[in-house]
Amino acid sequence: MNRQKNIYFVGVGGIGMSALARFYAFRGYNVAGYDLTKTKLTRALETEGISVSYTDIPETVSAAFADPETTLVVYTPAIPPDNAILNHFKQNGFELVKRAGLLGKVTQMMKGIAVAGTHGKTSISTFTAHLLYQSKQKCNAFLGGISANYKTNLLLHEDAPYTVIEADEYDRSFLQLSPSMALISSIDADHLDIYGTHEKIIEAFNQFANITLDNGGTVVVHQSVKHLINRADHCLTYGLDPQADFYPIDVQYVDSEYLFSLNTPQGLVSDLRLRLPGTYNFENAVAAASLALLAGISNQELTAGLSSLKGVERRFEVHLLQPVVYIDDYAHHPAEVEACIMSARAAYPNKKIVVAFQPHLFSRTRDFYSAFSASLSLADFVFLLPIYPAREQPLEGVSSQLVADEMDPDRVRVVTKELLLEALAENQFEVFISMGAGDIGHWIEEIKERLN
Repeated sequence: MNRQKNIYFVGVGGIGMSALARFYAFRGYNVAGYDLTKTKLTRALETEGISVSYTDIPETVSAAFADPETTLVVYTPAIPPDNAILNHFKQNGFELVKRAGLLGKVTQMMKGIAVAGTHGKTSISTFTAHLLYQSKQKCNAFLGGISANYKTNLLLHEDAPYTVIEADEYDRSFLQLSPSMALISSIDADHLDIYGTHEKIIEAFNQFANITLDNGGTVVVHQSVKHLINRADHCLTYGLDPQADFYPIDVQYVDSEYLFSLNTPQGLVSDLRLRLPGTYNFENAVAAASLALLAGISNQELTAGLSSLKGVERRFEVHLLQPVVYIDDYAHHPAEVEACIMSARAAYPNKKIVVAFQPHLFSRTRDFYSAFSASLSLADFVFLLPIYPAREQPLEGVSSQLVADEMDPDRVRVVTKELLLEALAENQFEVFISMGAGDIGHWIEEIKERLN
C-alpha cells in the first residue's frame, strides 16, 4: 500500500468498514466512501472529514480517487453484485480487497488479538479492548459494536502493542487474519448459505486456530468447544466450568452486579466486580479477562477495568427499569436468543418476559426455524416481526410464520411494527426484550415511549 494513498470504501457505513475507514484516515490516508443510507455512523464519518456518497452513481466518486495506481478500493460482501460504483472500479483496473483482506494487513503490521465465534465475539472483543485501553498498555481496537464506555467502534493509540479485532467467520473472512493471540467463543451452525454444513464451519474454525498456533501464538477456546478443536492440547480454555484454565469462583449476584474471584493458570485474582446484568455478559467478561491477563495487564488493572466496564450497545442493553424493564439485544441466532432470554430470567426472576423478535435473513430463518421456535418458547410471550432481508432476496415459503407455526399459538403473535407499537402502548409488561440484527435496533426510542 506504499503507493496507494487514497482508499475508497464501498459500504463505508458498516460497523466494521467504518472502523477501518477511520483507522486509515487517522494514519494519514485520503479516505472516502459510498453507502446506501445515511446513518448515525456515516454522519460521524462525515463530521470527522470523511466524504460519504449516498448515490450509487460512479460520477459521484471524487476525482481524487480516479487513478488506479494510487487508489485502493475496499468492499464488503454485503454489497450487491449489481452495485454501479463497485462495478466501475472493477472494470477500470483498480485493486479491490474485501474488508477482511484489509483487516488482515492490519494484523501483519501490529500484534493482533482476534476474537472469533458464532456468537459472543462482539462483546468479548469490546470488553477486552476496554480492559487493555484503561491499563498502562492501551490498545487499538476494531469492534463490531459500539462500546458503551467510549461511544465508538474504534480505539486508537499510536504506542499500543496490541490491536483487538473482532474476527468474523462470515464468508471465511477471519482466515485472512494473522493474529498473535486468538479466542474462540462458540462454533454453532450458522451461515449455512456460505458453509453448507456445520462440519464445514468447524473445519474453518480449526483453520483459524491453526493460523495463530502455526505463528507461535496463543489460542484460548471456550471449554464447551474444546472437543471440536483438533489441536486443543495446545490451547487454553475459559468458561464457568472448573475444568477450564480460566474460571470464576465464589460467584454472587447482588443488585445486578457480579462479585467473584477468577482462577487462572497464574493464580487467583480476588475481589472482582462486574456491574453488568446477564449470565452471558458475565461469561464473556471471563473470556475478556483471560485475554487481557495473557496480554500482560496487572491484577489491579483487571479489577479496575471490570468494575468500570459498561458493556456494548445492543448487547443485553438495559434501557428502562421503570415502569417496565426494557432490554434491547442483537441476538439473531437460536443460541443467542436462548442465552438472552435465560440471562433475563436469571437477572429478573419470577417476572413475565415478553419478546419482540425480528428474524434476520431468509436463509437463516429457513435453516433454523425449528431452533428459533424452541429458543423463543423460553419467553412467556413472543411478538414475531417480518424477516429483515439484509443482503438477501425473499425465498418462496419462508416467513416468520414458519417460526410461529411450531410455537404455542396462545403465546405468539405475528405482527407488523405498527401493531407491535400499538400492543406495547396497550399492555402492562414486566420485562420486555426487543431482539434481532435488523432495523429493530433503530426503534428503541419509539419502544421506550410506548412502554412509558
